[in-house]
Amino acid sequence: MFLKRLQLGLIHTAVAMTLVPLTGTLNRVMIFDFGISKTLFTFIAIFPYLFSPIQVAIGSFADRHPILGYRRAPHILFGLLLCASGLGVSSYMVSTIQENFILGILIGLFAFFLWGMGYHFSAVSYFSLASEISGEKGRGTTIAIMFFMMVLGIIATAQTVSYMATEPTFESMSRAFWTIAASALTLGLLGLINLEPRFDSSSSKPSSETHTLREMYAVITANPMARIFFIYLLLLLAAILGQDVLLEPFGAQAFGMSIAETSRIVSYSQSLTLVAFFVAGFMERRVAKKKIAQMGNFGALLGFVLIVVSGITRNLNIFYVGIMLLGFGTGIATVANLSLMFDLTVREKIGLYIGAWGFSNGLSRLIGLLMAGVVADLATKLTGNAMNGYLVVFGIEALMMFSAALMLYRIDVNAFQKKAHEPSFTDKVALAAE
Repeated sequence: MFLKRLQLGLIHTAVAMTLVPLTGTLNRVMIFDFGISKTLFTFIAIFPYLFSPIQVAIGSFADRHPILGYRRAPHILFGLLLCASGLGVSSYMVSTIQENFILGILIGLFAFFLWGMGYHFSAVSYFSLASEISGEKGRGTTIAIMFFMMVLGIIATAQTVSYMATEPTFESMSRAFWTIAASALTLGLLGLINLEPRFDSSSSKPSSETHTLREMYAVITANPMARIFFIYLLLLLAAILGQDVLLEPFGAQAFGMSIAETSRIVSYSQSLTLVAFFVAGFMERRVAKKKIAQMGNFGALLGFVLIVVSGITRNLNIFYVGIMLLGFGTGIATVANLSLMFDLTVREKIGLYIGAWGFSNGLSRLIGLLMAGVVADLATKLTGNAMNGYLVVFGIEALMMFSAALMLYRIDVNAFQKKAHEPSFTDKVALAAE
């Protein structure tokens, strides 16, 4: 079983590796070095997530239509190929956009579309496979291993890109991006070897649940605590995920950092996230989950504040402390909020609730990235200073983190469970009749 978990971790890591250069190095080069509008680039960056609902159709189709006796592996393989191709193709945006702007943007959209479709095909398939292989009791351990390996992969990828992509040129970027794409594809293929047992149609049934947005909306609005938690996640994740597209261009703008230096920002932040996982895991059975989550929230909040201060004072040391606090706080909050999420889930409707929390995750990434680009450009235009655009966005994200922290105080797991298991009016009438 441990080997299977490692293989699943390799696939999860492979997909994450292909995203790092896209939202890190590429956005820094496009925004800072080539002067592309932040709004335009964030529109390109969110393009893959507009197709998120297709995951439901992919999962449902895979359940009912095995390919050569396999339900998940073919879709994972197809997704990995698309992710790697999307990353490789994105480097051609660098060589094209200065000579033909429209064509360059179209290449960027195509590259992100390839990556996005690859993510949707692979993610829904390997998470379903992880659930099927692990069973209910082993699911948590499997996800933890996958997440741990993913963070290690992100750190290694950021370091590799920082050494290979040293100049904003097609040759430098292409070499780095195709190297990462090939490495990710190799890891993914190793993960797929003998991972999935062949599907026996005579004894197996489709295992995944499919739910509509209306059902998810109903399950969230029916319980006050679920509503609060949904909005809490939305604010929290939009703040944390929204900074992805601006942090590296900000480093270049505020401190004149090179491409190599800004590419390492992710590895520094993720290293502290990795440390935070261990700290949160140690604290989980000793401290209340809400307290751990709040510790992470305020840690990330302080990180945002220090990043703003570093931009005002042009102090690089404060900036590094800020990104490390942001990474550490994010790691603590991730572990605690995942645990809290399962407490705010009704076992009889686990697929529906997890789908709702997953929908909140996708929606928050859309909102966070789009807000970052649009607000940064508006603030820059109004003040005439590019630095102010970044600072305003980081300040708003700090306020979003603070608002989320206040909302966490209102979440009561016991009240959620009581409301979730309270019989409806119809049930009460039926019981009275009996």
